[in-house]
Amino acid sequence: MSYEQMQNNKVFLTGNVVAEPVFSHSMLGEGFYELSLSVKRLSGQDDIIPLTISERLMDGVSFEPGALLGVSGQLRSYNKIVDEKSKLLLRVFVREIVPPNEASPNTIELEGYVCKPPVYRQTPFQREITDMLLAVNRAYNKSDYIPAIAWGRNARFAGNFTVGERVHIIGRIQSRVYQKQVQEGVMEERTAYEVSISKLDVVENGNPPLSPTYSES
Repeated sequence: MSYEQMQNNKVFLTGNVVAEPVFSHSMLGEGFYELSLSVKRLSGQDDIIPLTISERLMDGVSFEPGALLGVSGQLRSYNKIVDEKSKLLLRVFVREIVPPNEASPNTIELEGYVCKPPVYRQTPFQREITDMLLAVNRAYNKSDYIPAIAWGRNARFAGNFTVGERVHIIGRIQSRVYQKQVQEGVMEERTAYEVSISKLDVVENGNPPLSPTYSES
């Protein structure tokens, strides 16, 4: 992975382990585990953020439920086939265990390309929101497709972006629980993950990436 590809997707999290890691898969003789961190917001609420971590980073580190853990890595997207549809899944790929930083427990910095027309809207309370989907380049000609949400004047600014525009954002990863009707009279609780933007800039125009194929449902 090039230096640029390391710098265009940076995540730093500090939180409490929700449950012990569970083995996920092996690649080239290296085992990977999945776990979640409970990360505090300023409001006192928690974001439950899923992680993938190599067994090679786990020696000497406590992963007991409730243990305080600091990590750095990248927010990555994966496609999973659910009910014959491709669904976008987001996880933080851990690159390092770092000292916990409870003063700034949830930070993400991304540079990528707008790959769908942004959607600007206002809530019934006149709060302005714009939803975006960014394609962030990764090694081996791959891209991570990351939903992001802007608020207020950032929402008005982002609402005018065009597909292919290159942007730089700073914010935090947030989890959001919602109810999805899976069939008539049957509701299912699901969790969505997105980047809540605090700072937003245009870098330069670039070639639009290929649009991802997945279901947002």
